[in-house]
Amino acid sequence: MDYIPSEISIGGVYFPPLLLASTLGVVAALLTVLLLNRYRLSRFMLYPPMIFVAIAAIYTGLIGTFLIPV
Repeated sequence: MDYIPSEISIGGVYFPPLLLASTLGVVAALLTVLLLNRYRLSRFMLYPPMIFVAIAAIYTGLIGTFLIPV
């Protein structure tokens, strides 16, 4: 049987699973970009804001697939 995603209740408030996965994905991407800036690796990237969006999309997909089933 296929898993049907349902809302996640936090303190009586229902959240869609994709909202939580995307929030965690953006936070993880923010930490990754901060580390890239700290070690000056972002200077090798052509357009760092686009890299942030791409990393956030990758993390959201991974978190949505493995941690929070979307």
